[in-house]
Amino acid sequence: MGKPTGFKEYSRQTSAERDASERIGDWNEFAEKLPVVALRDQGARCMDCGIPFCHTGDIMAGMAAGCPLHNLIPEWNDLVYHDHWEEALDRLHKTNNFPEFTGRVCPAPCEGSCVLGIIEPPVAIKQIEKSIVDRGFKEGWVVPRPPQQRTGKKGAIVGSGPAGLAAAAQLNAAGHSVTVFERADRIGGLLMYGIPNMKLEKWIVDRRVQLLRDEGVQFVTGCEIGKDKSAAELQDEFDAILLCTGATRPRDLPIPGRELKGVHFAMDFLTANTKSLLDSFGSGPFATNGRGIHFPTGEESGSFLSAAGKHVIVIGGGDTGNDCLGTSMRHGCKSLTNFEIVPRPPDARAANNPWPQWPRIFRVDYGHAEGERVHGRDPREFAIETVEFLGDGSGNLRALRTVQVDWSKPAPGGAPFSKVPGSEREWPADLVLLAMGFLGPEHPVADQLGVKIREGRGAMSWYEGDYGRYATNVPNVFVAGDCRRGQSLIVWAINEGREAARECDRYLMGVTQLP
Repeated sequence: MGKPTGFKEYSRQTSAERDASERIGDWNEFAEKLPVVALRDQGARCMDCGIPFCHTGDIMAGMAAGCPLHNLIPEWNDLVYHDHWEEALDRLHKTNNFPEFTGRVCPAPCEGSCVLGIIEPPVAIKQIEKSIVDRGFKEGWVVPRPPQQRTGKKGAIVGSGPAGLAAAAQLNAAGHSVTVFERADRIGGLLMYGIPNMKLEKWIVDRRVQLLRDEGVQFVTGCEIGKDKSAAELQDEFDAILLCTGATRPRDLPIPGRELKGVHFAMDFLTANTKSLLDSFGSGPFATNGRGIHFPTGEESGSFLSAAGKHVIVIGGGDTGNDCLGTSMRHGCKSLTNFEIVPRPPDARAANNPWPQWPRIFRVDYGHAEGERVHGRDPREFAIETVEFLGDGSGNLRALRTVQVDWSKPAPGGAPFSKVPGSEREWPADLVLLAMGFLGPEHPVADQLGVKIREGRGAMSWYEGDYGRYATNVPNVFVAGDCRRGQSLIVWAINEGREAARECDRYLMGVTQLP
């Protein structure tokens, strides 16, 4: 694929990013575009490896190895190299309904399993993917394609995140009448409110949702199934129901002082932030390219939680923690610190983390880079545990107390680490954001439908449904995405939404032609 000797002739290149000190002054995406010539060179690096692990989508060491969507990566790399962009877009859409989303927010497990990555930096797969679909929209190649005929069957999808939207697209393409119910005021789930605008501009989400509308998908916002509309009503009105409600129960930190004013869940912070931005300015693209846009009134309006002028500490890493860092920087926080209880990852693969596993290495994401540029240091502190929130005597947070942990010395009969004696420290804090992951879905709609819940450790639970079948104990009810598998990647959500749509179609029609 690509140019046979391209991987020896061209170096890996990805988009430049706007300077960190500039981009924190607005809410626009910060990645610049690569010219077509550079993108062709990147496609040329795909090395005709024989067995392309990039699209295997296996689970290794508990993480994705290769693309769970089984994207035809070598094929569209080759097409880009030969300047066949519209055909590359067709190949991309064969396996991925929303490459404009994954090309921006997926961590690219495909690149972690790239064969070239054994000896050189991997092919810039994510960069090429994003560029293909962006050009497709620019050239007018992405157009509504409603089904030629309808089956007369009706399907309800609860939740409009990536799993729900992917399922809606597939079921609609099969000719079924699809209605998507969303309890928020806008469609998109975590794509809309869980991912900040500078990482995924919301007009991009709106654009794809409008395409689905034009193809015949119906959307109902502000409707929480189990509350605003009962599950029994859903059963009466629809032939099949697919639950794609996500994993929205956040993991708490029940330590002394948790009740203090100033301790919040990360998703509450991010959701209110994006909602306020959209309510104030719309989804954009923002006028004057978004430069200089800030919230108009601040915290007095009660519309969002501001980090302006505050000592901010984010507890927990990952994408959610990083997004809290970037958002706090744009508010103008006074200081920024990020606690991770795990040790600092190595700079290169460790011996117990071989290719094609996802490389567990030290990375610098946009929020880390912005914090370091403005405050002079990487905001992360590793192998650290928060043991107490400290108040000012009036119910407000003023600081927190931590202790270092040693992962080489497990606590007898307890945690896989021990506390380091004499390592206690106090940190000033006005705002603490808890980004420690999620425990699974909320249960009201599943309880009303009678769907079985699978219990896990530490209050974790999920809707019960086998991978590949997605059927629940209720004959016409299916489950997909984070509510079934737990907190995961956008590519797994789209994968499950597509496959669950296939099983819904099989249930409705007896046979299916969906992939």
